[in-house]
Amino acid sequence: MKKILNTPESFVDDMLEGIYSAHSDMVKCVDTDLRCYVTNRSKEGKVALATGGGSGHLPLFLGYVGEGMLDGCAVGGVFQSPSSMQIFEVTKEIDNGAGVIYIYGNYTGDIMNFDMAGEMAEMEDIEVRTVIGMDDVASAPKDETEKRRGVAGIFFVFKCAGAAAEAMMSIDEVERIAKKAGENVGTMGIALSPCIIPEVGKPGFEIADGMMAVGMGIHGEPGIRESKLATSDEIVAEIIDVITKDLSIERGDEVSILINGLGSTPKEELYVMFNSAQKILKEKGVKIHRPYVGEYATAMEMTGASISLLKLDKELKDLVDRSANTPFFVQK
Repeated sequence: MKKILNTPESFVDDMLEGIYSAHSDMVKCVDTDLRCYVTNRSKEGKVALATGGGSGHLPLFLGYVGEGMLDGCAVGGVFQSPSSMQIFEVTKEIDNGAGVIYIYGNYTGDIMNFDMAGEMAEMEDIEVRTVIGMDDVASAPKDETEKRRGVAGIFFVFKCAGAAAEAMMSIDEVERIAKKAGENVGTMGIALSPCIIPEVGKPGFEIADGMMAVGMGIHGEPGIRESKLATSDEIVAEIIDVITKDLSIERGDEVSILINGLGSTPKEELYVMFNSAQKILKEKGVKIHRPYVGEYATAMEMTGASISLLKLDKELKDLVDRSANTPFFVQK
């Protein structure tokens, strides 16, 4: 293992201290718990949005805390769930009197701890709703959506729900929009190399030279298959074909697209993939409204990328277009 750190055990807290110091005008921790990460800004009567999950995925999850997006994030260890108490403390801190919506990925530990935190919050008379991201189309078939993992496409759920909350919509409306975005986004990715959890010190899996893992999860969960590394056009064509069929995207439809790097993929390669995607979608008669290309949900230093498509209607298109300002994401 070759990483820039002090000790594996202090890795997450050292990172958090760096973020708080660099962005003290935008974010803070609750009391002295670095793992309870919240916005500096509150807005009375606004529905608050909370997320949480393991570290190692920057800018997911905490990177989307800020104006026009989320209000707080409970931060776990690398690829580990945050505790229920940390989620509860974040919930109490960000509540503006209009309720809190939890938005997080479909992982067992997260579900258990968010459910426990929600029960504690309700005992404090804080109304809590839950929307779970399940966008990884490779992880389960369409008729078993509840088994799908939450990956990079949750960015679109954060974006749409955050815009709705910023517009002072009711908790019912913000929840509806978050669920609508989640139901209209699909993601699929490939991995070319493994990553290393600092406290483990060695790769969690192996991918042979010249091979790629199709549909692998962001923690190294099994994908659809391993096969020889294909061209960008071939990789992107397969991914887009799977997602468009899953979401029933047809000629004349409009989408927002996210080309996401997993941590060690150069931006040049991501734009090669976007070029493939825009040509393929154009051939299908599908219009791209707003493209996002970069790192939005990483897996430490894993090499690879994912593609997410959000099927748009007028409402979602308007929400995607609204401004946002966080330490890791700015849209004017």
